[in-house]
Amino acid sequence: MPSLRHEALLELFRNRPALAAELLRDALGIEVPTYAEARAESAELTQVVPTEYRADLVVQLWENAPRLAIVVEVQLSPDDEKRYTWPVYLTHMRAKLRCPTVLLVVAPDAAVARWCGQPLETGHRGFVLKPYLAGPESIPVITRPEQAREAVELMVLSAMAHGQGERGAAIAEAVLPGLVGIDDERARFYFDLVMSSLNDVARTALEALMSSGTYEYQSEFARRYLAQGREEGRQEGRQEGLQEGEIIALLEVLEARGLQVDEQSRQRIAVCTELKQLKHWLRKAVSVQSVQELFES
Repeated sequence: MPSLRHEALLELFRNRPALAAELLRDALGIEVPTYAEARAESAELTQVVPTEYRADLVVQLWENAPRLAIVVEVQLSPDDEKRYTWPVYLTHMRAKLRCPTVLLVVAPDAAVARWCGQPLETGHRGFVLKPYLAGPESIPVITRPEQAREAVELMVLSAMAHGQGERGAAIAEAVLPGLVGIDDERARFYFDLVMSSLNDVARTALEALMSSGTYEYQSEFARRYLAQGREEGRQEGRQEGLQEGEIIALLEVLEARGLQVDEQSRQRIAVCTELKQLKHWLRKAVSVQSVQELFES
């Protein structure tokens, strides 16, 4: 079953199908035909035989008719099965759309990218498939705000590929500008993707930028996100305060009644995070004859 990270990467291409063409042209130097529209289409590849193959995503570049089909495959780990299915994806889509078809493999991890980049021998003379590979070596490092604004999905992909490296903090500086002007749901999704991809130093730097009232690119999304985080923190703090109060009251009642609280029972009470359970124990504490009776149902 595809992982959340796998699906998140595909969502970048669904939201911006032209990203596939831009990676081929700008990152890999592959000639791409002129087109008027990029479409993310169904990747289901059914055949006459009772077998179904499903690529991750197919992007079609259109100008009156399909001009190029890009089979987009996200690869997060080596999978030898792909050495048999990738040629199927290409030949089937080429026959279906009657246009040139290429395979673009997106592999943010360097080791996985090396595996994906190996030539694939099909056994037929001259028929060797070498995928076009978007890995850390070819995915650009987006650090300038203007770059992020022009291609927010590429900015997110950059963070996923390079956010753990030494340029993670520089990448973080471009995140908030890239989110300005896009809808809140997508902004939150992209922000969470970036945050999960950055190293600790970069993540701290981004959080500091969000909380800085003088930050030039402070967006309405960033302010709402930060306010939500603070409110969640306050609610969590209030919850923890109530729990602590119930624990203290429970121990005081038991001790006031002369009931000996052994270390194991004290620890069980102290680690309880269920406010309802603590209240239940507190009510029982006024009448039980022993601490052990407190925990009996």
